[in-house]
Parts: sequence; C-alpha cells; structure tokens
Amino acid sequence: MDSAEYERKIAFRFAAFDQDGNGYIDRADFNAAAARLLAEFGTTARSDKGQALYTGAEAFWQGMAGIADVDGDQRVTREEFVGGAVKRLRDNPERFAEIARPFLRAAIAVADNDDNGAASVPAVERALKVLGASAESASLAARSLDADHDGRIAEEDAVAAFAVYFTVIEPDA
Repeated sequence: MDSAEYERKIAFRFAAFDQDGNGYIDRADFNAAAARLLAEFGTTARSDKGQALYTGAEAFWQGMAGIADVDGDQRVTREEFVGGAVKRLRDNPERFAEIARPFLRAAIAVADNDDNGAASVPAVERALKVLGASAESASLAARSLDADHDGRIAEEDAVAAFAVYFTVIEPDA
C-alpha cells in the first residue's frame, strides 16, 4: 500500500471521529459518542459502566490528541489526523488500538446486557450504528468481529479489529 492510498484511508476515517461534522475532532466528539452509546443501551452516565465509558472516551481523546494535535489547540483537524496517523501509526497500528482500548472495553461492557464480558453481535451492531456506521456496514462489521461464531464479541476481538481497520479496510467499502 503506497503512502497516498494510506493517507486516503485514514482521511476517510476522520469523519467517523468528527461526530458533529464541524471539521475537527475534539473532546466533545468523544463525549457525544459516549452519550449516544449510553442512551442507546439505557445506561446512566452516573453508573459504573457510564463512568467507565466517559473515562475511556477521555483516555481515547487524550491519546489521539497526543498523537495528532500538532499545534496543541485541543482540536485535531483533518490534516493533523492524516499526518499524525500516517506518521505514527503506519508501522504500528496496534498502538492506536491500545489508545482506544479503555473506550472499547467500556463500550463492550455497556452493550453486554448479561455482564459476561462480551457483547452479542446484535448489540455490537446497534453500537456501531449509533456511532455512525451505516446499517449494512454495522451488520457486516459486527458479524466479522465474531471470529469464533459464538455470537459474542469480547474486548480483544474489538481491539484487534480496530487496529486492522486503520490499515486494511478500503475506505470506499
């Protein structure tokens, strides 16, 4: 994969993080994603799961800002996102996934209605739609995350898929 193609893929993903569509990613985008997930699954922000999700969102934001916020204005522009992601993540996409781990862990817990450490495929599909994926993409992604076909998606499955997403999936798919 050449650098231009990789940059195009990363730029495509910018829109998924820019939840309010204002042209940059900031803390509010991560908080909005957390709020939507909590609302979708009927979980209060003050619950343990709600607090873990907001803490995970903040950790994710801080990690992203540390990688990509070049000018330190607490906003990541599309150009900063592309530059930061390409420069720092091309050779180690797992690093970004590790930054996302606390949020992904908490999101799985929110979607886990029986508290067994994994979320059902339909629950993950719902979560992906709430975060902005199309119905078709959410369905395909949720089913593909269930590699062992047990109907459940655990934290490790989500973290591994998150790393792959930045280097493998075509942006036009």
